Amino acid sequence: MQEHKTDSGIEIKPLYNTPVKENELPGKFPYTRGIQEDMYRGKLWTMRQYAGFSTAEESNNRYKFLLAQGTTGLSVAFDLPTQIGYDSSHDLADGEVGKAGVAIDTLRDIEILFDGISLEKITTSMTINATASILLSMYIALAKKQGADIKNISGTIQNDILKEYAARGTYIYPPKPSMRIITDIFEYCSKEVPKWNTISISGYHIREAGSTAVQELAFTLANGKAYLKEAIAKGLDINVFAKRLSFFFNAHNNLFEEVAKFRAARRMWAHITKELGATDAKAQMLRFHTQTGGSTLTAQQPYNNVARVTLQALAAVMGGTQSLHTNGFDEALALPTEQAAQLALRTQQIIAHESGVTSTPDPLGGSYFVEALTNEVEALAWDYIKRIDEMGGAVAAIEAGFIQKEIASSAYAYQRAIQSGEKIIVGQNKFTTDETHITQLLTVDDSIRKLQMDKIEKVKSERDNIAVVNALAQLEQAARDGSNVMPHILHATESYATLGEMADVMRNVFGEYRS
Repeated sequence: MQEHKTDSGIEIKPLYNTPVKENELPGKFPYTRGIQEDMYRGKLWTMRQYAGFSTAEESNNRYKFLLAQGTTGLSVAFDLPTQIGYDSSHDLADGEVGKAGVAIDTLRDIEILFDGISLEKITTSMTINATASILLSMYIALAKKQGADIKNISGTIQNDILKEYAARGTYIYPPKPSMRIITDIFEYCSKEVPKWNTISISGYHIREAGSTAVQELAFTLANGKAYLKEAIAKGLDINVFAKRLSFFFNAHNNLFEEVAKFRAARRMWAHITKELGATDAKAQMLRFHTQTGGSTLTAQQPYNNVARVTLQALAAVMGGTQSLHTNGFDEALALPTEQAAQLALRTQQIIAHESGVTSTPDPLGGSYFVEALTNEVEALAWDYIKRIDEMGGAVAAIEAGFIQKEIASSAYAYQRAIQSGEKIIVGQNKFTTDETHITQLLTVDDSIRKLQMDKIEKVKSERDNIAVVNALAQLEQAARDGSNVMPHILHATESYATLGEMADVMRNVFGEYRS
């Protein structure tokens, strides 16, 4: 008989009759079956389409298009220079401005990005890490200019630097000062912007780098545990700050394993937070955003990706996600066109309103297979976390290269399985054709950099440069003496200091990380 395994290598038996845990109910500790009793009967997940490219003007047009199509939350992609703290005018930004996301250099760009969009009426997720403190400050500054009560604005910054060292690479500062900035954000937001989710602990990029589902779960929760301990050591109350932590997971094609991963994640996080002192139920709940798997999309026969995205979105919904982004079918080739983005959103809407899977919480709960798989995924993830704890935690495991090595080994094994034909990818290594590729693709012209440079020069010519110098000096002093840097970043932002100027001040104090 042919052997069947999940993508994490868990053997699938021909038959399951494992007893179900009778005491696990939706909305009750340890939240395996969901964090709300009625789940989507009460409120659907946020349909949050990830978008951002070229200039703030172009991205603003896309956001308004998505909102008109029924998107219920915005999700901002930033270009690489913005992510690693370089202005568009920096030599290292050449060739990358506006390519992987929108270019943001000053508060003026944020003003354009959200022109005509009330920040009190929309939630915004920002995929930003090393410069998360700066982009959040720009968002707060704009909300204040709009006349909003910043205690009412809501959204999420990714702000998960540990996975950058392990899987993604858009870090600036070494781990210790990076962790310090993150806990500064926790502390500041708990008082000033209490509805803001101050970190989205990300397994998505760990999975994109080649991990298995089990590794994605284990390494993400290990990172989450490290953030909890760092904040507790700073004197923050876990029952306060843990309520504003969220997670960001990937969804791949193995539907049942993905559902099991999401269920296991909630159960594990509930126990981790409880063991570290959380007594408030909301501080024990794992809330998460899901994005369908970018690395699963194929450039060959790209319309096949519509089926892949549908499977992945279905897994996320049946796994109990709080928000969801569905990828465009053309994203293996370029940034998504409006047509691809609209179809991706429609996929979510069809699942929400036509599939019937939203009628009951945890619709796969009680399945012998899913319950057994949830237990197996959890057990394997705990084994990884135990090994990481024995090394001294996630930071030590990353510095030792353990997590990176595990991800690389899994990525290598997966690619070998595809090349050998053991793992079938429809249209890529089996059922192939000589079809013509999509002709309509979204491209970003290199002239965008010149436009951004002109904007920077205009802002510098109009701002009060003495005020900028003073604000940057105050930021430097706070970085050196251990004060919370957030009020000083906000002050510099409101003075129209550039992102690069603020990041450079902290570079000079904290240094740069070299892997």
